[in-house]
Amino acid sequence: MMTKEKKNWINSLAAQLQVSAMQMPLLKAMPKLELHAHLNGCVRTSTLLDLAVGENSKEKISNTDLESLIRKEDRSLTECFRLFPVIHALTTDHAVVTRITREAIEDFLLDNVVYLELRTTPKCNDLYGMSKRSYVEAVFAGFEAAGVMYKTDCDVQDGHRMHVRLLLSIDRRENAEAAMNTVQLAWDMRDRGVAGVDLSGDPAIGNWETFLPALTLAKELGVPLTLHCGEVSNPKEVREMLALQPRRLGHVCCLEEAEWRALLDSGIPVEICLTSNVRTESVSSMRDHHFAALYNAKHPVVLCTDDPGLFSTSLTLEFAIAATCFGLTNLELLIMGKSAINYTFADDKTKLILHGIFDDALQ
Repeated sequence: MMTKEKKNWINSLAAQLQVSAMQMPLLKAMPKLELHAHLNGCVRTSTLLDLAVGENSKEKISNTDLESLIRKEDRSLTECFRLFPVIHALTTDHAVVTRITREAIEDFLLDNVVYLELRTTPKCNDLYGMSKRSYVEAVFAGFEAAGVMYKTDCDVQDGHRMHVRLLLSIDRRENAEAAMNTVQLAWDMRDRGVAGVDLSGDPAIGNWETFLPALTLAKELGVPLTLHCGEVSNPKEVREMLALQPRRLGHVCCLEEAEWRALLDSGIPVEICLTSNVRTESVSSMRDHHFAALYNAKHPVVLCTDDPGLFSTSLTLEFAIAATCFGLTNLELLIMGKSAINYTFADDKTKLILHGIFDDALQ
């Protein structure tokens, strides 16, 4: 019997295929901003399998069902969070972190992403001599290898292929001290390409108030915040996150009526991840996605991928879904992208360049 999740995913694929013949080349050619992408969710399946073979024998992969989990395309939310520890285990040294960063940027470049905010949780691994700071340095090495602009104090050129910033994520499995260390690291490296702090991780784990002191410190320091919010039903947490007034919110799928009104009143931009929300059953179907209500209410939104490797998607495919399911034209998609420049954590000089890129596309 076909599961509801599988049926929804097939429906979204059908929407993508319906628009592909006429519109896909135009959608791919559009300049795009990616503001919600997790580094470990961007890892290519081929790279993950390559790393798994290097880390384990074929027999061990077979016995643990690791290969089937990596290859599976219709993962539930539970399976996604089962796969993340596997990805973390396979990306344990600096060279691998640099590799997956470079490959992620190459994939976004192919999709004509002109500005990327890539987020990741800094990791420590004593076996490999990895500290949180050296982990971030390894990510920066990936930026360098991909040839993108990421340092805020560089002389930014109009013709550069892509502008990238790094967001440091606080994982909900961490403790208050680790969260504070991440905020301090973001502050220390703010001129080297770190543009903000994210709170993410399994929404069923931990209490977000554990991280409130660190998040409050970030606000006091002027470090921009984005929070994963409302991935599961938790009205109290949603209200408290809205009260903190972060610069952006991710997902906001499971809101009660009072929290929904508070979100609309707040004007806080929402990072929309269409495929991710349907694949993980955070929303019931693509056509019932809350994106339509936010867009029609003229609430600030930006289309994102979340985990393009994990969900086999791209920004072009997300645009195709928006065009087909919600009737958005190419012009409306471009205008939405241009508006989202104001929601980025980029410096004013980079924002000015991005506005120029979108102005050229609109003409």
